[in-house]
Amino acid sequence: MATAAQGWRGFRVFLEMIKVEHSVFALPFALTGMVWASLATGGTGWPGAWTFGWIVVAMVTCRSAAMAFNRIADRDVDALNPRTRVRALPAGLLSLRTANLYFFGSCALFFVAAGMLNPLALALSPVALGVTLAYSTTKRFTPLCHFVLGLSLGIAPAAAWIATTGSLAWPPVVLTLAVALWTAGFDLIYSLQDEAFDREHGLRSLPQTIGGARALLVSRLCHVGAVVALGAAVALVGAGPLAWVGVLAAATMLAYEQSLVRADDLSKVDLAFFTMNGFVSLGFFAFVLVDAIARPR
Repeated sequence: MATAAQGWRGFRVFLEMIKVEHSVFALPFALTGMVWASLATGGTGWPGAWTFGWIVVAMVTCRSAAMAFNRIADRDVDALNPRTRVRALPAGLLSLRTANLYFFGSCALFFVAAGMLNPLALALSPVALGVTLAYSTTKRFTPLCHFVLGLSLGIAPAAAWIATTGSLAWPPVVLTLAVALWTAGFDLIYSLQDEAFDREHGLRSLPQTIGGARALLVSRLCHVGAVVALGAAVALVGAGPLAWVGVLAAATMLAYEQSLVRADDLSKVDLAFFTMNGFVSLGFFAFVLVDAIARPR
């Protein structure tokens, strides 16, 4: 077993372990909620550097805490799976003590960020963190774990709306549904890789429960629902034509993502999961942002 990293090298291993760069999946949708909330209350999509900065800190630290907790909770299972045994904890690249230290540090910084935003954000921060942490245990007892993960990322735009306005409204709730369905859909694609392992070790997932082909069909239905919900959110917030182009772009990229994967051919799962989903979230937000900038004052 490798020697556990310490100090700065240990922090770098932690960032690699939690795939901090994958914050790009949910962060653009959170910023969409922020832009729309700012437009609704202040007539401009920019809420100020203070709000923007603390929303980014809250998003990154909440996701980092959730990913760290997931790696800690699953370290024994990860050690058995050929695909995941090279991860930092089962491979011995990071000690459990160090991982726990960074986990609790992420949680603490998340609560600080929520407190810096507004009282409602602080009051709801334990709920948000609890939802994101809950996913890590669900694969042990329910095949609906993909939808719990969807909710954990889906609350990002609603949380950003609350962070910006101190209240909640229907547009971010519908956008939450869109993100939740999008996330569940791509997690179902990713979980196809572990269908046999999950079945052998008594873990629950839709591929393990209903088979890969049917789970892939559910994934596709989720992505159809995500596009419909995106359109509904755009309509509710009264966004302009460029935001609708963003919906079309997201739909096109999701269709391509689905075309890359078949139940009997998982050779392009990484392209479908990592690359295309980054394009979906960043692409949609780019159109929303330009639409907000182009609006007449």
